[in-house]
Amino acid sequence: MTPFDTRLIPSGDIFIGGEWRRGRAATFASIYPADQSVNMEISTASAEDAKEAVEAADIAWRKPDWAGLKPHQRALILYRIADLITQRHEALAQLQRRDNGKPIAETRVLVASAAATFRYFAACLETLDDELTPSRGDYMTMSVHEPIGVIAAITPWNSPIASDAQKLAPALAAGNAVVLKPAEVTPLVSLALARICEEAGVPKGVLSVLPGKGSVIGDVLVRHPLVRKVSFTGGTDVGRGIARIAADKLMPVSLELGGKSPTIVFDDADLDHAVNGVLYGIFSSSGEACIAGSRLFVQRPVYAEFMKRLAEGARRLRVGDPSSTETQMGPLISAKHRESVERYVALGLEEGGRLLCGGERPVGEGREKGFFYQPTILEGLPNSARICQEEIFGPVLVAMPFDDEAALIRQANDSVFGLAAGIWTRDYKRAWRVARALEAGTVWINTYKLFSISTPFSGWKDSGMGREKGRLGIREYMQQKSLYWGLNDAPLPWAN
Repeated sequence: MTPFDTRLIPSGDIFIGGEWRRGRAATFASIYPADQSVNMEISTASAEDAKEAVEAADIAWRKPDWAGLKPHQRALILYRIADLITQRHEALAQLQRRDNGKPIAETRVLVASAAATFRYFAACLETLDDELTPSRGDYMTMSVHEPIGVIAAITPWNSPIASDAQKLAPALAAGNAVVLKPAEVTPLVSLALARICEEAGVPKGVLSVLPGKGSVIGDVLVRHPLVRKVSFTGGTDVGRGIARIAADKLMPVSLELGGKSPTIVFDDADLDHAVNGVLYGIFSSSGEACIAGSRLFVQRPVYAEFMKRLAEGARRLRVGDPSSTETQMGPLISAKHRESVERYVALGLEEGGRLLCGGERPVGEGREKGFFYQPTILEGLPNSARICQEEIFGPVLVAMPFDDEAALIRQANDSVFGLAAGIWTRDYKRAWRVARALEAGTVWINTYKLFSISTPFSGWKDSGMGREKGRLGIREYMQQKSLYWGLNDAPLPWAN
């Protein structure tokens, strides 16, 4: 039986400069992480393919049939993309499930999010204004925004279709051309999205999708002189490397990098809400999320009771077949990544941690064939422990008690990362005070891991730079120009 609708990707070709053809690099076998079966084999791009895509993009964005369109005309194409995603919602959700092993209930949400992202930025594009600036002489001044040019968009494997949309939609809305580099292990849904963009009317060359090795393709894209901006989501070390190259090129970048987000439970919190929220914040997506609430701080008077309920809740989570709507946690992305998670758990135990639940691979129901790992909670470690400081990117939570608010804020901020945080309390004044004191780009209060495309998202410290989402997200892919219109009746006096 075919594992997904082959009409989404009818061949192993990739999208280079607006043409479907074989890449020059080796073929790649896409693997389903739940049982290691082969989804399909596709070709991958070489360094030469990447250069061709960039050159085609540079030609395409300069033509009047894309950047030269009126904003409402580009918006119509973005609306079509959103409609086509919606029409193929279930097929795309199943493809995303096969691509990276996320449970089908989650991939359906991600596909709907991608459609909403294109629709939102289409609406923003139609209503985005330039401005007349206050005159300070015999002239009229105005500020306009124009496309940057060729954008390199590099996306991760944990939520491909949503991540792709969050970069493609605003970049295309702004009139740019985009070369999209999906993660090496999850190329399928990005190629399906390329077909949708082509069908919706995105002109030839404006979009390329280049599956393959990041060390090859990504390096070409970041260094190419015709690439004028890089938007990257991924690991902090790679992000630093991109930033160094960008500095030499004087090129803007948007970097959404790692996280080690604190979740804070005060003694006045609604514990039913907090238990469910903490479980969702760390164990949904199998913990493979940059904003996962992986450090838990619980106020000491409720620590014992809360941890008992939390561990019981973690043990009840359903880990298994991603095709089942009952499944809450699917497999990790690969054997190599699961081994990395296991090493961190072993390290935490060596550092003196106590295992409350998990810490092993599940057995039975065919799960031995996939890369599954149980939701894991440790306690008994200080915030300075490596397992509390380094991003694991898996279903591992480290819990620590705290006594007072000031000490809590010091510990929560004692991290090189600053991506997200969560607060659980009934005291709205405390929530405001602590939220403002936390060094993080996003803070959830009495909820966690909810997103809105209309709300800007960014990282602080080693979690990145630049902004995604929000009405002004389009501006991140534009450059500003000032125009002065002389209104003086007499010649400028200086040359008299």
